[in-house]
Amino acid sequence: MHISALGLGCMGLSFGYGPAIDKEEGIKLIRAAFEQGVTLFDTAEAYGQANEELVGEALTPFRKEVIIATKFGFKNGDSKQGLDSRPERIRIVAEQSLKRLKTDVIDLFYQHRVDPNVPIEDVAGTVKDLIMEGKVKHFGMSEAGVSSIRKAHAVQPVTALQSEYSIWWREPETAIIPTLEELGIGLVPFSPLGRGFLTGAINENTNFDANDIRSIVPRFSEENRKANQKLVELLSAIAMQKKATPAQIALGWLLAQKPWIVPIPGTTKQHRLTENIGGASIELSASDVKEIDEAFANTNVQGDRYPAHMKQMAGK
Repeated sequence: MHISALGLGCMGLSFGYGPAIDKEEGIKLIRAAFEQGVTLFDTAEAYGQANEELVGEALTPFRKEVIIATKFGFKNGDSKQGLDSRPERIRIVAEQSLKRLKTDVIDLFYQHRVDPNVPIEDVAGTVKDLIMEGKVKHFGMSEAGVSSIRKAHAVQPVTALQSEYSIWWREPETAIIPTLEELGIGLVPFSPLGRGFLTGAINENTNFDANDIRSIVPRFSEENRKANQKLVELLSAIAMQKKATPAQIALGWLLAQKPWIVPIPGTTKQHRLTENIGGASIELSASDVKEIDEAFANTNVQGDRYPAHMKQMAGK
């Protein structure tokens, strides 16, 4: 797949980070992203029917010029109900997503999380059938481990893995990224800005909406936000040297890792959208990256990225 350097994560437009954005504003934001060069747009069944419908409506005028990614993998499309990647469920989700997205093909169809109750070979085989039927173009996985990736890839080549990866969550570097490089699979980092923390817009005094996932994430407790602030201070210092913003440096750092890494920052604000897209123009040298890595190596991020009861969201 050939796509823009950055994609747009659309989850936050109506799910996960407080009240949904006004529909017309959401459409404007998605279309503004396209006008500024973004061609990958990411949604999921689990983000709610309205999210896929918003993405579908916004992209209808230039459908053939963009890549739409969506996901299956939860019971009744609800992450709180547990996992469900049974073949019959995958087919139901595909049909429903096609309608909501107002399209005749899903460009990239991800398994949202690996389901331990369904052999990954069956999942990959079902998506392979959907590809043969012309309903899906590419197969993706999300937060999957090396073993699952290899088993799935042997049945139906995996085009992309979507996983959390950023300056403050480096775990994929250990085994995932080398595996992807070996197999020729792209990486789509979600939360590339640390759920907004790395932008500098969040501090110990920030209040989160009751529907904002960050209100229950340990890493975003008041105490941990205070402890993790030094990470933002480091980014800000580097950003000043580069005449950029902390968010742009965080995105530039990701883009400097591998040419096949495509981050999908999300936002509800036009000015943040433009700022994030500007991150694709940040060129960090090998010495810049080394300086950033060394600075961050001396700091420990405080707090888990998911609460204990959401363990399944951390993937396998």
